[in-house]
Amino acid sequence: MHDVMIVGAGPVGLFLACELGLAGCSVLVLEREPEPGSPWRAEPLGMRGLSVASVEAFYRRGLLPPLLAASGVHDGSGPNPGADERWTPRRGGHFAGMVLDPDKVDVAALPVRLAGPAAEGLLTNLAAVEALLSEHAAKLGLEIRRGAAVTAVAQDGGGVVARAGGHEYAARWLVGCDGGRSAVRKLAGFEFVGTEPQFTGYAMHVTIADPEKLGPGFNLTPNGVYVQMPTRGHIGMMDFDGGAFDRSRQPTRDHLQTVLRRVSGTDVTLSDVRIASSFTDRAMQTTTYRRGRVLLAGDAAHIHSPLGGQGLNTGIGDAVNLGWKLAATVHGHAPEGLLDTYTRERHPVGARVLDWSRAQVAVMRPDPHSQAIQAVVRELIGTRDGATYVFGQVSGSSIRHDLGCEHPLAGRSAPDVRLEDGTRLGDLMQDGRGVALDFSADRRLRRPAAAWRSRIRYAVGPATNDLGAGAVLVRPDGVVAWADERLPDRERFERAAGLWFGRPAS
Repeated sequence: MHDVMIVGAGPVGLFLACELGLAGCSVLVLEREPEPGSPWRAEPLGMRGLSVASVEAFYRRGLLPPLLAASGVHDGSGPNPGADERWTPRRGGHFAGMVLDPDKVDVAALPVRLAGPAAEGLLTNLAAVEALLSEHAAKLGLEIRRGAAVTAVAQDGGGVVARAGGHEYAARWLVGCDGGRSAVRKLAGFEFVGTEPQFTGYAMHVTIADPEKLGPGFNLTPNGVYVQMPTRGHIGMMDFDGGAFDRSRQPTRDHLQTVLRRVSGTDVTLSDVRIASSFTDRAMQTTTYRRGRVLLAGDAAHIHSPLGGQGLNTGIGDAVNLGWKLAATVHGHAPEGLLDTYTRERHPVGARVLDWSRAQVAVMRPDPHSQAIQAVVRELIGTRDGATYVFGQVSGSSIRHDLGCEHPLAGRSAPDVRLEDGTRLGDLMQDGRGVALDFSADRRLRRPAAAWRSRIRYAVGPATNDLGAGAVLVRPDGVVAWADERLPDRERFERAAGLWFGRPAS
């Protein structure tokens, strides 16, 4: 029997598998598709934007350099890894197709972030991400079985049994990472609630006879929205038909051309369709991310429109949050209720993403009321405060969990501080342990070497920028669990460490 069975070998399932493998868990991954390759995962249709929060997750596990290489980023144009000044964003993102000016983002009004290797988002593709994570999973000795579609799930107090491809597989825990049409979600009886769609969206790679008739980038029109990507022939469009064109029907060239002409208000001609698919903005979320020994992550737990590129990033956030908590539970040293904090912390994040998606759809609707709101929103995001607010949402910078500590760093992603010897926080997190940083002059947090040895790495010494803190405790997912002022209190630290990491090892 494996410790954990994961259904779905997409980026979320693979990232979670690697987190568990890094923590010494035995993991089996079941994937429905027989082969990893798919034109929907490669460029151009597989292109995805990773937020700063997602890039940080790869960086903290030592996977950022190969991710950059796999994504074709070789120009060294990222932030200076030796700098400790506040970073300034080079890209602003967008809201409902209205692009933000990064120069208008007030960095001082955002949570503290330091310049460093993972200070910017990244454009990549699903094929590159999955290939990297599959290779990493293999190095960790994890098992991936392809061509295994799950058709039944049963659980009891001791474990979970899944049936796939005529075989039964058993594990102590099961996590469904099998996408928006999740079999695990349905078979395990999760409640899935939300709102019905407003539009049918289309993604396509086509040959356009007269591409000059279409504008570049996002185009909000009186009849809908279309997007002409930088890659030639890569088009997205949204037709506000109430989601009438079902995904079960393959869109033909004539249908796509008719919709594109109506939405764009042009007589553009599609001479060839290489690949195309449809989607909607249906926004749904499970009421809990756990039922007994079955958990959900990524699109299996929440679906919404791809506006703003939040789906993949939210899923990676789920995996990073769940991985160390589930591993601690498997190994028997999790504090009481630790696994329940997964739903408590990530469900509100998912709900916020769904509302963010709904808000964009409401603004983009081709009716006089929505277009009036659109004009107001465009003016607002053109201001310093508006641009800063939207950037905080799309970058993940605004996420903060209430962890019962009032320090401004607590509950947020830990800034990548650099110790005087050049070591960065990200360097200290590659083995998946939590990190205790003691910047105080008298090393107040130093403990006997055996205390929490397998769960917390101790780093002692001054930092080039300690952000006004004397000590910081960082969870394995990069969230600051506790921080204290210049003269940290050891008793408070031990209380916080016990809350998140359980009793110290003997």
